[in-house]
Amino acid sequence: MATALRVAKRLRLAAGAPSLAFTRSAFVAKRRNYDRPNWFGVGLAFSTSAALWVLLFKQHNEDVMEYERRKEERQRKCTGCS
Repeated sequence: MATALRVAKRLRLAAGAPSLAFTRSAFVAKRRNYDRPNWFGVGLAFSTSAALWVLLFKQHNEDVMEYERRKEERQRKCTGCS
């Protein structure tokens, strides 16, 4: 078994790693045409970004409201104790 691994390692070293210049990606089958942008992709990117910003602001407002509620609750407790 060790002999087979050594032989395989030697063959791999002799062949060398394939150059990236000669490999073809499975995801790029044609050249990009920059004259006609992908408007669906552009719209999807911008709408996703806008939706994330809306969620961020909504969560921030909820957090501020919760902070204010707890702050008032804490103040009521402390003044009632003394």
